[in-house]
Amino acid sequence: MDYFEMNRESWDQRAEVHFESRFYDVDSFLSGNTSLREIELAELTQVNGRRLLHLQCHFGLDTLSWARLGAECTGVDISPVAIEKARQLNEKTQLNAKFECTDVYSYLRGDADPFDIVFTSYGTICWLPNLDKWAEIVSSNLTMGGTFYMADFHPVYDLLTGYAYFGTEKPDVEEEETYTENSGDLKTPVAVWSHPMSRILNALVGAGIAIRRVNEFSYSPYQCFKGMTEREPGRYYITHQGHDVPLVYSITGQKIE
Repeated sequence: MDYFEMNRESWDQRAEVHFESRFYDVDSFLSGNTSLREIELAELTQVNGRRLLHLQCHFGLDTLSWARLGAECTGVDISPVAIEKARQLNEKTQLNAKFECTDVYSYLRGDADPFDIVFTSYGTICWLPNLDKWAEIVSSNLTMGGTFYMADFHPVYDLLTGYAYFGTEKPDVEEEETYTENSGDLKTPVAVWSHPMSRILNALVGAGIAIRRVNEFSYSPYQCFKGMTEREPGRYYITHQGHDVPLVYSITGQKIE
């Protein structure tokens, strides 16, 4: 079974729905607001004038938000529907970002100039079966001394919702609703893979990325899971047996070899 094709078809449908949702709030972005959240804004700084690659960019709101901060941005995504919408937003905002439609594993650029920053965030690597291959793509696109940054949902949350923490070779395949408020009857088959923290970190180290910082957060900046409580503006929590569940982690790395 071609799991990537299954996921591409799902994300084509999701992109149409997400673009019209309050969750993504495209109108707010077009009026000048950023789609970036406090975690990545606090940790990935000094992007002005730097070349930034955004892997798995969906329809480009975060890519274009980095461009508004002065980065020279390229966004990559598997969904042609999402990439077309990203290009439309780029034309409307005149931010001069570039968008390319490809799966992550195919983003090999040969002798093209490497990027100063590779960025990815929130619900990305669960769609990839092989993290060593992913990390090699990250490293191959980074200049020596360049920065890798990711923020993603914590695998402990997945464990508590019934997925294997250490994962399996074969993905979990199921029909899944999307997370925006306007999803309606949209329910598409998807394939996802679980990855423990050790596998994520070791894949990056094995690809020549030195880990400079790892942070874990007891909240999510997105209200996208069941049972969340907004204790502070823009911070959504889940508790398990009276304790906060780790919902997000971030990794900052530097290419050293």
